Amino acid sequence: MKVDGVAYRTIWVNPDGWSIGIIDQTKLPHAFVTTSLSSMAEAAHAIKAMVVRGAPLIGATGAYGLALAMRVDPSDANLKAAYDVLVETRPTAINLRWALDRVRGVLAKLQPAERAAAAYAESAAICDEDVGVCSAIGDHGHKIIEQLYIEHGRKRPVNILTHCNAGWLACVDWGTALAPIYKAHDAGIPLHVWVDETRPRNQGASLTAWELGRHGVKHTVIADNTGGHLMQHGVVDMCIVGTDRTTRRGDVCNKIGTYLKALAAKDNGVPFYVALPFSTIDWTISDGVKEIPIEERAEEEVTVMTGKTSDGAITSVRIVPDGSRAANYGFDVTPARLVSGLITERGVCLASEAGMTALYPEHAR
Repeated sequence: MKVDGVAYRTIWVNPDGWSIGIIDQTKLPHAFVTTSLSSMAEAAHAIKAMVVRGAPLIGATGAYGLALAMRVDPSDANLKAAYDVLVETRPTAINLRWALDRVRGVLAKLQPAERAAAAYAESAAICDEDVGVCSAIGDHGHKIIEQLYIEHGRKRPVNILTHCNAGWLACVDWGTALAPIYKAHDAGIPLHVWVDETRPRNQGASLTAWELGRHGVKHTVIADNTGGHLMQHGVVDMCIVGTDRTTRRGDVCNKIGTYLKALAAKDNGVPFYVALPFSTIDWTISDGVKEIPIEERAEEEVTVMTGKTSDGAITSVRIVPDGSRAANYGFDVTPARLVSGLITERGVCLASEAGMTALYPEHAR
């Protein structure tokens, strides 16, 4: 994807050949800032503080975090220590553990002197693979949007509602939930996207709206509680969201508030799709509500908001009374019964174990 005409990925190796470049997503949408990671500790902080976020990008950053650790000390002890630190930074998104396990599996077979180069190479492979996977998700999802456009007689834009940010900023490129939108837009299908603000961190208002605007996709930011009303009045043709962890029976764990949108969609007959790469599927669990750990984050994400003042200054303000406590659950689980279909790099399937193993027969049991 491009920013002001320049093609970017969300993570890259800098010209020095070893430090890692990223986009500081905490500065968006008011400033586009890139920064560098020079140590495993800095990579861990970037993940935990959501300087980088989105399940696929978290995984890629974790992989490069191991590479940075191996550059300094490629011993078995440091490999274990770095893995242990990185895997605890974000407990819900399964891509992090998947990427760390993949890199660690490669390094465990090598002599220490070979590990740093191998870690960088495997991290780069993970990134390149993610780009291809997300592009394929976009191709499969594009067909669903195109069919809706045809069903409506090609007379009006397709109205799509999304929640949180599952665009290229959440991945290495293209995105998951937004990839079909970009592919359809680029193919000339008229679109309009309802962008949930996605409290408390406002990833929709800050990131999804920024992405779509830069790409020229028409969109409107809405308060999180507006989606059901729009569905009741027939101005949402479909929902597409991402997921941070998907169980083998098709339950999906995504940003808090996703479950409520799925309920509204079911009640109003609106198709509710979830876009995901294979690395987001946790084949070891079945019941998302019971088995997926839900991250609880700092109260300040709820009690404090940051934005641009009328004079252009960026400032933070407290929006609740002094002394009021806040709960901040990062995710919720949408049961498979509420999901119309899963859009993967291998195609679209039902949100069920049978549907998923039809696409991924290697995981059938």
